[in-house]
Amino acid sequence: MKYTTVGVDIAKNVFQLHWVDAGTGEIMNKQLKRAAFLEHFANREPCLIGMEACGGAQHWARRLIEMGHQVKLMPAKFVKAFNIGNKNDPADARAIWMATQMPSKPVAVKTEAQQAVLALHRLRQQKIKFRTMQMNSLRGLLTEYGEVMAKSRAALDKAIPGVLAKLAERLPAMLIDSLRELWNDLDRLDKQIADIERRLHAWMKEDKACKAIAAIPGVGLLTATATVATMGDAKAFRSGREFAAWLGLVPKQIGTGGKIQLLGISRRGDTYVRTLLIHGARSVLFHAKHAGTWAEQMQKRRPPNVVTVALANKMARTIWAVLAHDSPYRTDHVSARAA
Repeated sequence: MKYTTVGVDIAKNVFQLHWVDAGTGEIMNKQLKRAAFLEHFANREPCLIGMEACGGAQHWARRLIEMGHQVKLMPAKFVKAFNIGNKNDPADARAIWMATQMPSKPVAVKTEAQQAVLALHRLRQQKIKFRTMQMNSLRGLLTEYGEVMAKSRAALDKAIPGVLAKLAERLPAMLIDSLRELWNDLDRLDKQIADIERRLHAWMKEDKACKAIAAIPGVGLLTATATVATMGDAKAFRSGREFAAWLGLVPKQIGTGGKIQLLGISRRGDTYVRTLLIHGARSVLFHAKHAGTWAEQMQKRRPPNVVTVALANKMARTIWAVLAHDSPYRTDHVSARAA
Protein backbone atom coordinates (compact mmCIF):
# COMPACT_ATOMS: atom_id res chain seq x y z
CA MET A 1 0.00 0.00 0.00
CA LYS A 2 1.26 3.47 -0.92
CA TYR A 3 0.72 5.85 1.96
CA THR A 4 0.07 9.56 1.55
CA THR A 5 2.71 11.49 3.47
CA VAL A 6 1.33 14.16 5.79
CA GLY A 7 3.45 16.63 7.74
CA VAL A 8 1.88 17.76 11.01
CA ASP A 9 3.09 20.68 13.09
CA ILE A 10 1.50 20.12 16.49
CA ALA A 11 0.95 22.87 19.02
CA LYS A 12 -1.14 23.50 22.10
CA ASN A 13 -4.46 24.32 20.41
CA VAL A 14 -3.93 24.72 16.63
CA PHE A 15 -2.36 22.04 14.39
CA GLN A 16 -1.06 22.68 10.88
CA LEU A 17 -1.14 19.95 8.18
CA HIS A 18 0.74 19.79 4.87
CA TRP A 19 0.42 17.13 2.14
CA VAL A 20 0.18 16.71 -1.62
CA ASP A 21 -3.05 15.33 -3.06
CA ALA A 22 -2.23 12.07 -4.85
CA GLY A 23 -4.95 12.53 -7.47
CA THR A 24 -4.52 16.16 -8.49
CA GLY A 25 -0.99 16.93 -7.28
CA GLU A 26 -2.35 19.96 -5.43
CA ILE A 27 -0.39 21.16 -2.41
CA MET A 28 -2.73 21.10 0.57
CA ASN A 29 -2.43 23.20 3.73
CA LYS A 30 -5.01 22.75 6.44
CA GLN A 31 -5.32 24.16 9.93
CA LEU A 32 -7.16 22.17 12.58
CA LYS A 33 -8.23 22.80 16.13
CA ARG A 34 -7.08 20.34 18.75
CA ALA A 35 -10.54 18.82 19.19
CA ALA A 36 -10.91 18.10 15.45
CA PHE A 37 -7.43 16.62 14.91
CA LEU A 38 -8.21 12.94 15.48
CA GLU A 39 -11.58 13.24 13.75
CA HIS A 40 -9.84 14.43 10.58
CA PHE A 41 -7.55 11.37 10.43
CA ALA A 42 -10.32 8.98 11.46
CA ASN A 43 -12.03 9.78 8.15
CA ARG A 44 -8.91 9.36 5.98
CA GLU A 45 -7.22 6.36 4.43
CA PRO A 46 -4.02 5.18 6.17
CA CYS A 47 -1.29 7.84 5.92
CA LEU A 48 2.36 8.20 6.82
CA ILE A 49 2.25 11.02 9.35
CA GLY A 50 5.41 12.87 10.30
CA MET A 51 5.72 14.90 13.49
CA GLU A 52 8.44 16.47 15.57
CA ALA A 53 9.21 14.56 18.76
CA CYS A 54 8.06 17.35 21.07
CA GLY A 55 5.60 17.67 23.93
CA GLY A 56 2.45 15.64 23.30
CA ALA A 57 3.82 13.90 20.19
CA GLN A 58 3.92 10.48 21.88
CA HIS A 59 0.24 10.72 22.81
CA TRP A 60 -0.86 11.70 19.31
CA ALA A 61 1.37 9.04 17.76
CA ARG A 62 -0.24 6.29 19.85
CA ARG A 63 -3.75 7.47 18.96
CA LEU A 64 -2.97 7.71 15.23
CA ILE A 65 -1.38 4.24 15.19
CA GLU A 66 -4.55 2.86 16.78
CA MET A 67 -6.46 4.24 13.76
CA GLY A 68 -4.20 2.33 11.35
CA HIS A 69 -1.86 5.15 10.32
CA GLN A 70 1.93 5.01 10.30
CA VAL A 71 3.71 7.64 12.39
CA LYS A 72 7.30 8.86 12.12
CA LEU A 73 8.59 10.98 14.98
CA MET A 74 11.72 12.99 14.24
CA PRO A 75 14.06 15.15 16.32
CA ALA A 76 13.44 18.87 15.90
CA LYS A 77 17.09 19.38 14.97
CA PHE A 78 16.67 17.05 11.97
CA VAL A 79 13.50 18.82 10.80
CA LYS A 80 15.01 22.29 11.16
CA ALA A 81 17.38 21.68 8.24
CA PHE A 82 14.41 21.52 5.84
CA ASN A 83 12.94 24.90 6.79
CA ILE A 84 14.93 27.34 4.66
CA GLY A 85 12.53 30.28 4.77
CA ASN A 86 10.52 32.14 7.38
CA LYS A 87 9.40 30.28 10.47
CA ASN A 88 5.64 29.94 10.72
CA ASP A 89 3.18 27.08 11.06
CA PRO A 90 2.72 26.36 7.31
CA ALA A 91 6.49 26.49 6.74
CA ASP A 92 7.12 24.18 9.69
CA ALA A 93 4.52 21.71 8.46
CA ARG A 94 6.11 21.74 5.00
CA ALA A 95 9.55 21.14 6.52
CA ILE A 96 8.18 18.21 8.54
CA TRP A 97 6.56 16.79 5.38
CA MET A 98 9.89 16.96 3.54
CA ALA A 99 11.84 15.49 6.48
CA THR A 100 9.39 12.58 6.77
CA GLN A 101 10.36 11.39 3.29
CA MET A 102 14.10 11.48 4.02
CA PRO A 103 15.85 8.36 5.39
CA SER A 104 16.53 8.82 9.10
CA LYS A 105 16.31 7.05 12.42
CA PRO A 106 12.90 7.88 13.89
CA VAL A 107 12.22 8.43 17.56
CA ALA A 108 10.57 5.33 19.03
CA VAL A 109 6.86 5.57 19.79
CA LYS A 110 6.67 4.54 23.42
CA THR A 111 3.92 2.79 25.31
CA GLU A 112 2.20 4.61 28.15
CA ALA A 113 4.04 2.37 30.65
CA GLN A 114 7.43 3.24 29.15
CA GLN A 115 6.58 6.92 29.14
CA ALA A 116 5.47 6.65 32.77
CA VAL A 117 8.89 5.24 33.72
CA LEU A 118 10.63 8.11 31.94
CA ALA A 119 8.34 10.55 33.74
CA LEU A 120 9.52 9.10 37.06
CA HIS A 121 13.13 9.58 35.95
CA ARG A 122 12.43 13.22 35.07
CA LEU A 123 10.73 13.80 38.40
CA ARG A 124 13.67 12.25 40.23
CA GLN A 125 16.14 14.49 38.38
CA GLN A 126 14.00 17.50 39.23
CA LYS A 127 13.94 16.59 42.94
CA ILE A 128 17.73 16.16 42.94
CA LYS A 129 18.11 19.55 41.28
CA PHE A 130 15.86 21.17 43.88
CA ARG A 131 17.82 19.51 46.70
CA THR A 132 21.13 20.76 45.32
CA MET A 133 19.70 24.26 44.90
CA GLN A 134 18.48 24.35 48.49
CA MET A 135 21.78 23.08 49.87
CA ASN A 136 23.70 25.74 47.93
CA SER A 137 21.22 28.40 48.98
CA LEU A 138 21.60 27.43 52.64
CA ARG A 139 25.39 27.52 52.42
CA GLY A 140 25.32 30.87 50.64
CA LEU A 141 23.03 32.48 53.21
CA LEU A 142 25.17 31.24 56.09
CA THR A 143 28.33 32.45 54.38
CA GLU A 144 26.95 36.00 54.64
CA TYR A 145 27.24 35.66 58.43
CA GLY A 146 30.74 34.18 58.45
CA GLU A 147 29.78 30.49 58.61
CA VAL A 148 31.47 28.48 55.84
CA MET A 149 30.84 24.72 55.55
CA ALA A 150 32.10 21.91 53.34
CA LYS A 151 30.23 20.98 50.18
CA SER A 152 29.12 17.46 51.08
CA ARG A 153 25.67 16.76 52.44
CA ALA A 154 27.13 14.86 55.41
CA ALA A 155 29.26 17.86 56.37
CA LEU A 156 26.24 20.14 56.11
CA ASP A 157 24.05 17.93 58.32
CA LYS A 158 26.85 17.64 60.88
CA ALA A 159 27.57 21.35 61.13
CA ILE A 160 24.16 22.99 60.72
CA PRO A 161 22.74 22.38 64.25
CA GLY A 162 25.71 24.02 65.93
CA VAL A 163 25.83 26.85 63.39
CA LEU A 164 22.15 27.70 63.83
CA ALA A 165 22.48 27.56 67.61
CA LYS A 166 25.43 29.95 67.49
CA LEU A 167 23.74 32.37 65.10
CA ALA A 168 20.54 32.37 67.16
CA GLU A 169 22.33 34.45 69.74
CA ARG A 170 22.77 37.44 67.39
CA LEU A 171 20.28 37.05 64.51
CA PRO A 172 16.49 37.47 64.47
CA ALA A 173 14.46 34.35 65.30
CA MET A 174 12.46 34.66 62.07
CA LEU A 175 15.61 34.10 60.00
CA ILE A 176 16.80 31.18 62.14
CA ASP A 177 13.40 29.50 61.84
CA SER A 178 13.40 29.96 58.06
CA LEU A 179 16.90 28.52 57.75
CA ARG A 180 15.90 25.55 59.89
CA GLU A 181 12.85 24.97 57.65
CA LEU A 182 15.11 25.09 54.59
CA TRP A 183 17.34 22.45 56.17
CA ASN A 184 14.37 20.25 57.11
CA ASP A 185 13.11 20.42 53.51
CA LEU A 186 16.20 18.45 52.48
CA ASP A 187 14.91 15.42 54.41
CA ARG A 188 11.54 15.75 52.68
CA LEU A 189 13.22 15.76 49.27
CA ASP A 190 15.33 12.76 50.30
CA LYS A 191 12.16 10.84 51.11
CA GLN A 192 10.51 11.79 47.81
CA ILE A 193 13.58 10.67 45.83
CA ALA A 194 13.68 7.38 47.74
CA ASP A 195 9.96 6.81 47.03
CA ILE A 196 10.50 7.31 43.30
CA GLU A 197 13.43 4.89 43.31
CA ARG A 198 11.29 2.35 45.15
CA ARG A 199 8.59 2.61 42.46
CA LEU A 200 11.20 2.17 39.73
CA HIS A 201 12.57 -0.89 41.52
CA ALA A 202 9.07 -2.39 41.70
CA TRP A 203 8.62 -1.89 37.95
CA MET A 204 12.03 -3.40 37.20
CA LYS A 205 11.14 -6.54 39.17
CA GLU A 206 8.10 -7.05 36.92
CA ASP A 207 9.74 -6.19 33.60
CA LYS A 208 11.60 -9.03 31.89
CA ALA A 209 13.82 -6.77 29.78
CA CYS A 210 14.99 -4.72 32.78
CA LYS A 211 15.87 -7.82 34.76
CA ALA A 212 17.80 -9.23 31.79
CA ILE A 213 20.08 -6.22 31.29
CA ALA A 214 20.48 -5.58 35.02
CA ALA A 215 22.85 -8.59 35.05
CA ILE A 216 25.35 -6.62 32.92
CA PRO A 217 28.15 -5.09 35.06
CA GLY A 218 27.62 -1.36 35.37
CA VAL A 219 23.88 -1.49 34.64
CA GLY A 220 21.87 -0.72 37.76
CA LEU A 221 18.33 0.31 38.58
CA LEU A 222 18.37 3.71 36.88
CA THR A 223 20.26 2.59 33.76
CA ALA A 224 18.13 -0.51 33.22
CA THR A 225 14.76 1.20 33.55
CA ALA A 226 15.74 4.33 31.60
CA THR A 227 17.34 2.39 28.73
CA VAL A 228 14.42 -0.01 28.24
CA ALA A 229 11.89 2.83 28.36
CA THR A 230 13.91 5.06 26.00
CA MET A 231 14.85 2.60 23.27
CA GLY A 232 11.38 1.12 22.82
CA ASP A 233 11.75 -1.94 20.57
CA ALA A 234 15.36 -3.12 20.42
CA LYS A 235 14.79 -4.71 17.00
CA ALA A 236 14.21 -1.26 15.54
CA PHE A 237 18.01 -0.91 15.57
CA ARG A 238 19.95 -2.95 13.04
CA SER A 239 22.87 -3.57 15.37
CA GLY A 240 24.35 -2.71 18.73
CA ARG A 241 26.66 -0.31 16.94
CA GLU A 242 23.69 1.65 15.61
CA PHE A 243 22.14 1.76 19.09
CA ALA A 244 25.40 3.05 20.62
CA ALA A 245 25.64 5.71 17.88
CA TRP A 246 21.99 6.66 18.51
CA LEU A 247 22.89 7.33 22.15
CA GLY A 248 25.86 9.48 21.11
CA LEU A 249 28.58 7.12 22.37
CA VAL A 250 30.67 7.40 19.21
CA PRO A 251 33.29 9.99 18.19
CA LYS A 252 32.31 13.03 16.20
CA GLN A 253 34.20 13.14 12.91
CA ILE A 254 35.26 15.75 10.40
CA GLY A 255 36.81 14.97 7.05
CA THR A 256 37.49 16.12 3.54
CA GLY A 257 39.28 14.63 0.58
CA GLY A 258 38.96 11.14 1.98
CA LYS A 259 40.78 12.02 5.21
CA ILE A 260 38.66 11.58 8.34
CA GLN A 261 39.62 12.87 11.76
CA LEU A 262 37.89 11.46 14.85
CA LEU A 263 37.11 13.87 17.68
CA GLY A 264 35.48 13.40 21.09
CA ILE A 265 31.89 12.29 21.55
CA SER A 266 29.31 14.87 20.53
CA ARG A 267 26.17 16.07 22.29
CA ARG A 268 23.96 14.20 19.87
CA GLY A 269 21.77 11.40 21.15
CA ASP A 270 20.03 10.85 24.48
CA THR A 271 22.03 12.77 27.08
CA TYR A 272 20.39 11.16 30.11
CA VAL A 273 20.91 7.51 29.13
CA ARG A 274 24.40 8.27 27.82
CA THR A 275 25.32 9.83 31.17
CA LEU A 276 24.01 6.84 33.10
CA LEU A 277 26.02 4.43 30.94
CA ILE A 278 29.20 6.47 31.33
CA HIS A 279 28.77 6.60 35.11
CA GLY A 280 28.16 2.85 35.13
CA ALA A 281 31.31 2.26 33.08
CA ARG A 282 33.31 4.44 35.45
CA SER A 283 32.03 2.36 38.35
CA VAL A 284 33.07 -0.87 36.61
CA LEU A 285 36.57 0.47 35.99
CA PHE A 286 36.87 1.55 39.61
CA HIS A 287 36.13 -2.03 40.71
CA ALA A 288 38.85 -3.74 38.65
CA LYS A 289 37.57 -7.26 39.34
CA HIS A 290 34.61 -6.58 37.01
CA ALA A 291 36.47 -4.70 34.29
CA GLY A 292 37.71 -7.67 32.26
CA THR A 293 40.83 -8.24 30.19
CA TRP A 294 39.69 -5.98 27.34
CA ALA A 295 39.27 -2.95 29.60
CA GLU A 296 42.48 -3.62 31.52
CA GLN A 297 44.53 -3.74 28.32
CA MET A 298 42.93 -0.54 27.05
CA GLN A 299 43.70 1.24 30.32
CA LYS A 300 47.40 0.70 29.69
CA ARG A 301 47.43 2.61 26.40
CA ARG A 302 44.50 5.08 26.47
CA PRO A 303 43.46 7.99 28.76
CA PRO A 304 40.93 7.19 31.53
CA ASN A 305 38.03 9.12 30.01
CA VAL A 306 38.50 7.44 26.62
CA VAL A 307 38.45 4.03 28.29
CA THR A 308 35.30 4.96 30.21
CA VAL A 309 33.40 6.00 27.09
CA ALA A 310 34.65 2.94 25.18
CA LEU A 311 33.35 0.68 27.95
CA ALA A 312 30.03 2.56 27.97
CA ASN A 313 29.83 1.95 24.21
CA LYS A 314 30.45 -1.75 24.79
CA MET A 315 27.78 -1.82 27.49
CA ALA A 316 25.26 -0.24 25.09
CA ARG A 317 26.04 -2.86 22.44
CA THR A 318 25.66 -5.62 25.04
CA ILE A 319 22.29 -4.22 26.13
CA TRP A 320 21.08 -4.24 22.54
CA ALA A 321 22.29 -7.83 21.99
CA VAL A 322 20.55 -9.09 25.13
CA LEU A 323 17.25 -7.40 24.25
CA ALA A 324 17.27 -7.93 20.47
CA HIS A 325 18.17 -11.62 20.66
CA ASP A 326 16.17 -12.26 23.86
CA SER A 327 19.11 -14.07 25.43
CA PRO A 328 20.53 -13.79 28.96
CA TYR A 329 23.83 -12.04 29.61
CA ARG A 330 26.84 -14.36 29.81
CA THR A 331 30.34 -13.33 30.80
CA ASP A 332 31.89 -16.10 28.68
CA HIS A 333 30.03 -15.21 25.48
CA VAL A 334 32.09 -14.95 22.28
CA SER A 335 30.50 -13.32 19.24
CA ALA A 336 30.22 -15.38 16.08
CA ARG A 337 31.87 -12.62 14.04
CA ALA A 338 34.93 -12.62 16.32
CA ALA A 339 35.19 -16.39 16.11
